[in-house]
Amino acid sequence: MGKGYPFQLITSVQLFFAVRVVWRMAKGGGGKRLQARETAQATGEQVAVIVPVLNEYTRLAPCLEGLMVQGSEVCEILVVDGGSTDGTQQLVTAYAQRDTRIRLIDASPIPEDWNGKVWGLQTGWKAVVPTTNNWVLIIDADARTKPLLASTLLEHARSAQLDGLSVATQQELGSIGEGLVHPALLTTLVYRFGAPGREFQRVQDVQANGQCFLFRRTALARYDGFASTRFSVSEDVTMARMLVRDGYRVGFYEADDLVSVKMYENWREAWQNWTRSLPLHDHFSGTQTALGWLEILLVQALPLPLLLCLLFLRTRDWRILTANGVLVAMRLGVLVGTARAYPRRPWSYWFSPLCDLLVAMQLGRMALRRKHTWRGRTVIRRGSL
Repeated sequence: MGKGYPFQLITSVQLFFAVRVVWRMAKGGGGKRLQARETAQATGEQVAVIVPVLNEYTRLAPCLEGLMVQGSEVCEILVVDGGSTDGTQQLVTAYAQRDTRIRLIDASPIPEDWNGKVWGLQTGWKAVVPTTNNWVLIIDADARTKPLLASTLLEHARSAQLDGLSVATQQELGSIGEGLVHPALLTTLVYRFGAPGREFQRVQDVQANGQCFLFRRTALARYDGFASTRFSVSEDVTMARMLVRDGYRVGFYEADDLVSVKMYENWREAWQNWTRSLPLHDHFSGTQTALGWLEILLVQALPLPLLLCLLFLRTRDWRILTANGVLVAMRLGVLVGTARAYPRRPWSYWFSPLCDLLVAMQLGRMALRRKHTWRGRTVIRRGSL
């Protein structure tokens, strides 16, 4: 057995998973992107917006400002508070005096056996007026929406006959550290699921984003709202997978600048908190969680350090060098492609592949962890790997 055998073996496994990743990206190539459109008011369809919050005083105002300028298709805006102590409730009350569609709903205390956000969504679902609303739109408190967001989502959902539709939001970065960590984390979704822009036919292909997710109300009613996701750490994906499993039509799309988010204050928050849900692991995952992690490790993260190691060792096996060189080139191509998710990129964005290996290790560790902490609350994921 030659000295180069370990590298040859690694490269063979890399190529196996690379074929899976390339095929997935090819299928998602040319995906549909939503363009701002107004809803034909003659349809009479309306949407209730649910915004779950907990201590969001410093981030909520831009979200409410954006929702207030949505059209008449938005008939109510339910801000569901899980027990804020920072003035969030007073802020919502002030906005409710400016727009009668805004209602503050107190959802405290959050039961110990519920994911806090899911409890907020479920409480909001129970408060939605069922006789007038055909749709329910979930918006996170850190989302900044443009005036035609709701009408655009409704128009596409109706024309494509969808029951659920979520958006790959544009991301706002605020520091050099975020420019390194956040894009490396985001890229793991591209490698595991491909690019946004399509409707899903299989549960294992599902992507979803709970920062901006539109549901047909009758589809949610089948599950009594969000109760079935009470133990999920990635409730948005779990809900979308349930819908697809049961034959509902669900899509995931980019929507240009119609909605953007500032997810975290710094890179440490992204590292600690986004990696909690980013594995997208739930009771639907099965072996897909492990296979997806291997794709990230072997196809996204390992090629660059492995190529540098081979060059340092002056290996003469051009097959191994070429294979990893191609994978590094593919990673750089994805880096160029994901740039559109970041309207304002710090210079560090272009060096984010240097974080890929650390990101792969962190996601593997978090996928195995059952107990997670978010804003002082412990969430225990149910389901096995």
